[in-house]
Amino acid sequence: MYFRTRYIFIMLGLKLPTDPRWAKLVETNIEEILTDHAWCEQKAATNAITIVINNSELPELVNDLIALAKEELEHFDLVHKLIQEFGYVLGRERKDSYVNELAKFLIKGGSRNAALVDRLLFSAMIEARSCERFKVLSKNIKNERLAEFYNQLMISEAGHYTMFIGYARKFGKDVDVDQRWNEWLNYEALVIENYGKEVSVHG
Repeated sequence: MYFRTRYIFIMLGLKLPTDPRWAKLVETNIEEILTDHAWCEQKAATNAITIVINNSELPELVNDLIALAKEELEHFDLVHKLIQEFGYVLGRERKDSYVNELAKFLIKGGSRNAALVDRLLFSAMIEARSCERFKVLSKNIKNERLAEFYNQLMISEAGHYTMFIGYARKFGKDVDVDQRWNEWLNYEALVIENYGKEVSVHG
């Protein structure tokens, strides 16, 4: 498990790690992190369906993203069950300022294919940071139930990241995908500097 986890985070390439003290902040309000997490899973499912709607002529992508959307909704259900297990109630949907800031970096205009590739990289970026945050929780949170839960989801998020990056490279014939991904990593590092101070998955 150690070597698999180590490999996962080498491949992500994130420029700025999350301060482990963020996990201590999360522990002060488990109900809030679980509610925020649940809605993150819902948004991830919605993002996958949006890509399907805009690129319905690509059957392999459509099939994989339908499967991913189902998995994200399953995760939503798992988090909701965990919320009930802890005796809480799912709160109202939370705004994700981090994701909204990332969205500002999406390419405007250009070809449909270039727009698809950038949306895939945007999606990979969110999955990479979510994966990294789940690792921090799995390694630093005292509650064993939550630590194991986030370890499992960390592995799942790494798989989503890999899929999005893979499709970006597959369809990126008119885009320098490696250069654009490095631009995403550098931009995300600037954005994430202002986060890690709130009880939310990306906060």
